[in-house]
Amino acid sequence: MQKVIDEKTPVKPLFSEAIKFWFILGWISFGGTTGHITIMHDFLVEKKKWVSNSKFYHALNACMVLPGPEAHQLAIYLGWKLHGKKGGIVAGLFFILPSMLILLGLSIIYARYGNTSLLTSIFNGLKPAVLAIILFATWKVGKKALITPFHFFIAALAFVLSYFFKIPMPFIIFGIIGMGILIYLTVPNFLLPKDRLQQKNEERISEDLFYINSNQSNPKISLKKLGMQAIVFIGLWLVPFLVVINFLNDSDFWKSSSLLFTKAAFFTIGGSYTVIPYVANVVTNKVMWLTKTQMIDGFALAETTPGPLVIVLAYIGFMAGFNHFDGSLIMGVIGLLVAGYFTFLPNFILIFMGAPLIERSQDNLLIKSVLSLVTAAVVGVIINLAFYLGEDILFHNHAVSYLNINVLSLIWVVLSLILLYRFKLSMIYLIVLSLLFGLLKYFIGL
Repeated sequence: MQKVIDEKTPVKPLFSEAIKFWFILGWISFGGTTGHITIMHDFLVEKKKWVSNSKFYHALNACMVLPGPEAHQLAIYLGWKLHGKKGGIVAGLFFILPSMLILLGLSIIYARYGNTSLLTSIFNGLKPAVLAIILFATWKVGKKALITPFHFFIAALAFVLSYFFKIPMPFIIFGIIGMGILIYLTVPNFLLPKDRLQQKNEERISEDLFYINSNQSNPKISLKKLGMQAIVFIGLWLVPFLVVINFLNDSDFWKSSSLLFTKAAFFTIGGSYTVIPYVANVVTNKVMWLTKTQMIDGFALAETTPGPLVIVLAYIGFMAGFNHFDGSLIMGVIGLLVAGYFTFLPNFILIFMGAPLIERSQDNLLIKSVLSLVTAAVVGVIINLAFYLGEDILFHNHAVSYLNINVLSLIWVVLSLILLYRFKLSMIYLIVLSLLFGLLKYFIGL
């Protein structure tokens, strides 16, 4: 138990105890963003009382404003608040390394044996559950994000632009941000209802017993410090970039790969679901590094691992290297490392540089208003992802028609939705059931 000097002076948590928690978290963080946040809240707020409710949700708000997967950034943020930069680095690394190691093993197995009838059947059993998980996520995000008729319009607009007109997601997000700023400057109360403007994340009750609350004020913002951090980040990005394009075969491939995953990191606004359609479109339709089936299988693999869903980009890096270099596992591993590094590096610098700025401005109505539109657009982008995956899962690459629908897959999608919504089944249990469903299909010859 944490020792307390007196009732109002909690002792700073031991770094070794924090390391133990971040390490365990990396191996058990199943269930998507909601699952990650729940685990951190239960341990850090409820059990250890290291972080108060209000500080926890203020930190989450800051991470939601920044691009990148918010659960990973929240771990970095809280690690940084507890033990400085070393705490943030340890928390961020332990959050993703276990899932990358697991995904590396699964990617190697998939690359070598993915075309066997057994694995094909297992994936065919898992894919409908993945589609159900996405639809369920859309519903949960939509409940909170679509707060006015205009937000419903923005979600529909984002879907139409992304699905029918193939407008890249970054352009949609930038357009929405510009629209939000314009609307706020002309009709400031149009985007957020009055009750939402007054809403608080959590009431502050007995927070004097938490380490991260009154003990820590917001850090001072220094332009010199920000400049030095920017230089360090540029160096950490540039040196590996120069290494991979100068010392590996086919520099054009590695240049394109490094830039793609860097852009993906900065365009992950509102969660992992927003950037996956963008990257999937690039790697399957433009540069042709993966087939659509491989992309969808990778999404299913990522759902079976702990960590943020955006870890699927590491799988994409593996398969891109594997396919481009004629089935080379070594190049696949390098591709995974390149994808993981350039995807997750920006999260650290965004927290170390951006979180203090966001903390001081997160009650700004302009930021809240624009963020509300971006979140609404995210709903439309997630629906686009559901359509992208659903075409293959429900119609198996045939024309979209009720004559071509795979009835068994549709039944499993509906059943999965019932289990998630009505019975609150954990996603990891649904994945296990779906894997067993795929095995059953294989053994009975469906």
